[in-house]
Amino acid sequence: MAQPARHYGSGLHRADSGSRPGPLASRVGRIRPQHLAAAVVAVALVAAGGVYAVSQPDPQADPPAAAAEPSATAGQPSVASPLTAPRMSVAPAASAAPTASAKAAATKPAANPLPAAAVPAVGPKLDSQIRAIIAANGSYAVGVSLIDLSDGVVHGYGDQSNFVAASTAKILAASAYYHLVETGRASLNSRLGASTAGAQIRQMVQQSNNNSWALIQRAVGRRGMTDYAASLGIGYDFTVNLLTPAEMARTLQLLYTGRLLNAQHTAELLSYMQNTNYETLIPSAVPPGVGVYHKYGLLFGNLHDASILVKDGRAFVFVVYTRGKNYADMDPRARIIQQLTRTVSATLF
Repeated sequence: MAQPARHYGSGLHRADSGSRPGPLASRVGRIRPQHLAAAVVAVALVAAGGVYAVSQPDPQADPPAAAAEPSATAGQPSVASPLTAPRMSVAPAASAAPTASAKAAATKPAANPLPAAAVPAVGPKLDSQIRAIIAANGSYAVGVSLIDLSDGVVHGYGDQSNFVAASTAKILAASAYYHLVETGRASLNSRLGASTAGAQIRQMVQQSNNNSWALIQRAVGRRGMTDYAASLGIGYDFTVNLLTPAEMARTLQLLYTGRLLNAQHTAELLSYMQNTNYETLIPSAVPPGVGVYHKYGLLFGNLHDASILVKDGRAFVFVVYTRGKNYADMDPRARIIQQLTRTVSATLF
């Protein structure tokens, strides 16, 4: 397999807008004269008794704030867009929990209950399929972390120990610098190397530029990076650059759900995770219509891809870390990542 810098950008994968339900059919019957007469008599009796039908607010109706929340598609839970979702505080090592309004909506019975549409989910069948792929490739260390962002549950498979995170950790470095900006301790317009800090972040993430990474790390500082990661419940030291698949998945979970950065910086960082210089791993294996935000990592025997997969209001974090001997066995490990991606996508979308 050629080096990442020589790979083309395969382009942006956009999520489908989703199909719209067709108009409901209605049938109107003829009103017979005797029925009409009966109706007139009933109205007269009501008027005589001074009884009037008055429309009252439904005490079970959603309040305006709840009604304004993004709706799910035909029984499917939806994930708020990072462009509009309010930023939430981060509790270290805690999974994202549904909001109170979402819980209320989930428990409120429908006026006319309909059979719920089957919602693809992470379950025993997918669990066994992922484990089978990992077992069939036992000559490599393979760790997978999968999170359905509608419930925040972390599903881990294979090797869940520390890996050399390689360039996937650039997302953590970018987030740490954005955090300094948001707390008034840095600026994206500050001169950093030959350009601005903002330009260096884009080069670091989208083109995986290591010189830009070094500049951002230096600006944040070793202690700053360690403290920032610890605030997210992640133990990290950039001098050794070790992360577990679950820790990388947690970083992406917090990013996409708006709990890491403000809306502007979230959207900016996610945009840098598309049309990258290496679209050969997860992006190449998803079906059409699935949006992909990702950051790959490649260093010696480590080949990784960490992604967020999005379609029709549903979003999943999907991270695959692999460790082999060296660059010589990149091709078979790339095929493992692609096979895992196809398997996960076929179940969830």
